[in-house]
Amino acid sequence: MISRLLELFLAYEEDPNVKLVMLKGEGRAFCAGGDVVAVVHDIWAGGWRAGANFFMKEFSLNYLMATYSKPQVSILNGIVMGGGNGVSMHGRFRVATENSVFAMPETALGLFPDVGASYFLSRLPGFFGEYVGLTGARLDGAEMLACGLATHFVPSAKLPMVEVALCDADSSDPVIISSIIDQYCEKSSLKEQTVYNRLDVIDRCFSQRTVEEILSALEREVVDQRDGWISATIQTLKKASPTSLKISLRSIRVGRVQGVGACLTREYRMVCHVMRGEFSNDFLEGCRAILLDKDKNPKWEPSKLEHIADTTVDRYFSKVKDEDWEDLKLPTRSKFNLPPYVIAKL
Repeated sequence: MISRLLELFLAYEEDPNVKLVMLKGEGRAFCAGGDVVAVVHDIWAGGWRAGANFFMKEFSLNYLMATYSKPQVSILNGIVMGGGNGVSMHGRFRVATENSVFAMPETALGLFPDVGASYFLSRLPGFFGEYVGLTGARLDGAEMLACGLATHFVPSAKLPMVEVALCDADSSDPVIISSIIDQYCEKSSLKEQTVYNRLDVIDRCFSQRTVEEILSALEREVVDQRDGWISATIQTLKKASPTSLKISLRSIRVGRVQGVGACLTREYRMVCHVMRGEFSNDFLEGCRAILLDKDKNPKWEPSKLEHIADTTVDRYFSKVKDEDWEDLKLPTRSKFNLPPYVIAKL
């Protein structure tokens, strides 16, 4: 699917008849993400390189979408998780509905939020991106709109009308496209128990320098407030891979000051280290426990945050020491053809 999308997006960019690209899922999901089980089977068969090739293509597609000269409209009517966010969040317009469910659940699998998530999560309000990335929290369409992951909220019943109107308009002008989608938007109400109403607590806790300090801050809050949501957040973090938490926090923090290309290049280094299992085999163990055996009882190694030194985290961000390995080579983009909102991402 990634190879085909890459082919199509490159062709559509050159085709003067294509004014915009609309992306939607078939069935009840927009896209539930990459097939990590297939990657794991390749690693078990002795081939981390097949996984590296998959991620190289995937991240190249993410970069192409992030720097696309024509508007992309992603219709997020259903589940949008992991790699599904990579093929939507980098585009110009992201339409949520009452059926939308966003998540980046990688830390529970021994992975980290990739597909350029260190770019788009780090640009959410306050430290909401750290919260979403470390906990894998699920957000609904209203929450996606509130935090900026979605640009519009349209009831699913009106989506066919949006598609027809956009096709009839036959325009590449983002202002025209946005105003057409606006005509079908409805006010989305945040639920009473929405996590978005806890931004003050999230900012106090997830702004801390280390994962250990984030947990300590949450534990102080739970004493003061006796809030079930805080307790649940603590438990979620304690169940996640300690290595994943540490590299994910570092990745999102570094992403705050990097362009989208630098984020994807760094994430490619990280994912190659994860697949090679030099420092930890948590990715294989997480997939075994959550996706294959489904016992939901992964045995993380190292098992405690304090057993993971900063120098170990550093190594995930370094070049892979393998003579055949190369850094991610992103598609060449000419700034002369790109709209200002794209150039800002570079």
